Amino acid sequence: MTEITAETTAGPSKPLLKRLAPVLVPVLALGAGAGSTLAGLWSPIALLGPAETAAAARAAPAVAFLDVPRIVLSLPGSGGRSLVVTAMIDTDPLQADQAKLLMPRVVDAFNGLLAGIDPAALDRRGILEILRAEMATRARFVLGEDAVRDLLITEFRIQ
Repeated sequence: MTEITAETTAGPSKPLLKRLAPVLVPVLALGAGAGSTLAGLWSPIALLGPAETAAAARAAPAVAFLDVPRIVLSLPGSGGRSLVVTAMIDTDPLQADQAKLLMPRVVDAFNGLLAGIDPAALDRRGILEILRAEMATRARFVLGEDAVRDLLITEFRIQ
């Protein structure tokens, strides 16, 4: 009779570290997360709540924007061209009511400035920055130094 011998081909066994890797990686990650939480580096509860940064924790300065009525001026000697300017004044909310009452004076000051500009100057580079600075100066003159923080030109067209 013939003997049937079955030889099992057993390959080299896996090292212990490779066999335990699927278990060790999550355990180490969980340990690192718990350790960083206990150390105070972050909090899982803070992730669920509203995000509050140090900058947001400080109170933002109160601001009020006042619309200056649109100013439309015809440019002299330019063949029917016109200048359209719309602006907003950045002011303190406590002084916004007084600024609203004095808005006709602000518009008058802006009209006087814009009417005196040579139409050829409007085509030059940098005129918008010059006009913005001049208009802000005139708004500060009318409303007061503390009332006007900034002037924003929202529309500037030459038609």
